Amino acid sequence: MEDERIVELFWQRDEDAVTQTERKYGAYCYAVAFNVLSVREDAEECVSDAYRRAWDSIPPERPKLLKAWLGKVVRNIALNLWNKNHAQKRYSGFEQLLSELEDCVPASGSVEGSVDSEELGRVISEWLREQSELDRVLFVRRYWKGEALNALADEWGVSQNKLAQKMLRLRRSLRSALEREGVEI
Repeated sequence: MEDERIVELFWQRDEDAVTQTERKYGAYCYAVAFNVLSVREDAEECVSDAYRRAWDSIPPERPKLLKAWLGKVVRNIALNLWNKNHAQKRYSGFEQLLSELEDCVPASGSVEGSVDSEELGRVISEWLREQSELDRVLFVRRYWKGEALNALADEWGVSQNKLAQKMLRLRRSLRSALEREGVEI
């Protein structure tokens, strides 16, 4: 079913909207949540919460890109759960991603002091547009979707070490772009 039709079902308050959303994007939403949390039950809970949030938010919202909208919702729910359980050290996979990015993106507490989050997002988006399609895809899949480095390396047919070096170069490039824009790291 087309996304526009699914959104229209939400607007009509038709419960089939959730069924169709799950059918079309359930695996995608689960992958986004699981890549953050690494715990099957928690990822499933996040996906269920995302469907509830979609039901509560559409209307009044009318997402133009339903997949991207759902990905953002699920990721935010997963990140909130990750933060809640972080003290318990339950999600070591996402901890690895954060440690990789800490040298090139300002910590959340320092973002307000150097640049607001919208400006930071603009700079990162511009930087991503300057990258090759492959580099953009790899960066987003690794750091937004949280996909494992070894899985990406296998998919792209390169060694994990080679891909790790590529990701390091991308992070350094991002850091340089942010510093050029006056963002304090």
